[in-house]
Amino acid sequence: MTRQQRTAWWFVAPVLAIIALVFILPTLLALALSVTDYSIYAFADWSNLRFVGFDNFTGLLATPLFWRALGNTALFAGLGVPMAIGASLAAALLLHDATVRWKPLWRVALFAPYVTSVVATAIVWRFLLNTRYGLINHALGLVGIGPVDWLGDPHASIPAILLFVTWKIFGYNMIVFTAALSVVPQDLMEAARLDGASRWGRFRHVTLPAIGPTLVLAAVMSVAGFLQLFAEPYVMTMGGPAQSTVTILYFMFDEGFKWWNLGQSSAVALILFLLILAVTAVQTRIGRRYEWL
Repeated sequence: MTRQQRTAWWFVAPVLAIIALVFILPTLLALALSVTDYSIYAFADWSNLRFVGFDNFTGLLATPLFWRALGNTALFAGLGVPMAIGASLAAALLLHDATVRWKPLWRVALFAPYVTSVVATAIVWRFLLNTRYGLINHALGLVGIGPVDWLGDPHASIPAILLFVTWKIFGYNMIVFTAALSVVPQDLMEAARLDGASRWGRFRHVTLPAIGPTLVLAAVMSVAGFLQLFAEPYVMTMGGPAQSTVTILYFMFDEGFKWWNLGQSSAVALILFLLILAVTAVQTRIGRRYEWL
């Protein structure tokens, strides 16, 4: 190793040490705990800790609530990611139009929910979704639709949570898309316009390839975020009604910090980690197929 290479390693060593301490070490500890029966009894006496192998994983596969939480999480991600990315991209395209005035004001207003406390916004949305006094039911009543028990009906609870989550997070992707749209080649856009390309044609053949890498990044981040959905269903419905909004992270929280079954909770964390890794690998492969990465 040359002197220059050793110097480079010294510069990156602090960052690598932090990454190892914050990311790699907890992952290895979770992996180790997932094959034990680590519980509240092991806190008092380590002799209560036993190696159980894959029993935590087989126990999870035989737990109906685990599959229910996995299904709810897949439903949240399958519906929420297109909603969040579609809304943020549409907002970014609207704000990118030259005819829109007060763009900084609109960007701040749309980004504000992302940096606002989940608990504070949940209180507002619980009022909006209230069955008797909520503004959403009042608006539905104006077009002849009866009141919906958004947070009390298992069939309406997931759309209600999705609406809240999409409103909460789409501002982040909107800012990312706004930055990507600013570097779209204007000469190509003008050439397409002179050739008679429609608005959709210019978006498909000029804008979309230019923002492709950003689109992949937003998709990866959004999928990972929805697969780790916890705070919103926790503060809005506490996983109810009838466990219809219990997500995989909510299930892991209950196992770990409600029932103190930390071994099985670590097994859930490991499964979630592998799930996110697999989905990210698929998204990366799709991005490379379209030459966006």
